[in-house]
Amino acid sequence: MKRIPLAENLEFSQIIHGLWRLSEWNMSSEQLISFIEECIELGITTFDHADIYGGYTCEEIFGNALALKPELREKIQIVTKCGIKLKSSKFPDLKMNHYDTSKEHILMSVNNSLKNLQTDYIDLLLIHRPNPFMDPKEVAEAFNQLQKEGKVRYFGVSNFLPSQFNMLQEHLDMPLVTNQIEVSPMQFEHFEKGTVDLLLEKRVAPMIWSPLAGGQIFTSQSEAAVRVRSMLEEIGNEIGANSIDEVMYAWLLVHPANMMPIVGSGKIERVKTAVEASKLSMTSEQWLRIYVAGMGHNLP
Repeated sequence: MKRIPLAENLEFSQIIHGLWRLSEWNMSSEQLISFIEECIELGITTFDHADIYGGYTCEEIFGNALALKPELREKIQIVTKCGIKLKSSKFPDLKMNHYDTSKEHILMSVNNSLKNLQTDYIDLLLIHRPNPFMDPKEVAEAFNQLQKEGKVRYFGVSNFLPSQFNMLQEHLDMPLVTNQIEVSPMQFEHFEKGTVDLLLEKRVAPMIWSPLAGGQIFTSQSEAAVRVRSMLEEIGNEIGANSIDEVMYAWLLVHPANMMPIVGSGKIERVKTAVEASKLSMTSEQWLRIYVAGMGHNLP
């Protein structure tokens, strides 16, 4: 498995495992720790969380499993996110779901994540969504305190457009080491709005969520889905792929931005599909044929 350097002392496996739906997998702690070990054997050592996943339950489920084999902590990298507040039993007074990137909330979220994950430190903390009411000075103060206390090693963002990324970076004493964005052959927002260009400029490798277009590519009969699916099958035959999801992972993995797709499945067979994709080669022309299929029109 290729490893991607994000900072001087931080490397991620290029394929990342995502725990967004962990609470739905109905795994015992023993089953989950076995699953984590299988991922590690495949070369996947980076695990993606957020405080809100599973209605604020997924971090604790993962932490309970990790407590069975605490020695695994040094073999993995834990990513988590904060900044979203969900109307729930945790925040019963909220009138709606909203964002909170105050220093107080960031510190509280990290302390809760450390407790739930049963770890002393988080490898990478992300601000989950850009907040139109963000005070970057407060974010900077929170990041500085968390790094000084040894609770968080590195910091990044998620779903940030270029202006938002640059705005926050300007106030920080440390570099943002990644931006977790949505990219797939059905989702080109971050190509069109310059996010991928900015990350290439800054040599920042992006994490990629929903790399399989939320599954719609397999079932949707929309004109776009049918068109892209047909091209994925065509390219798959050319490069020797076993499935179109292998082609979609390969399309991300070969990009020069060092994209790191997140595989959010509790089935090891689906995880192995992404690993197999890392063995595939794809020419720039094949890559662009998929891109054109996704756009629905030829290159200018």
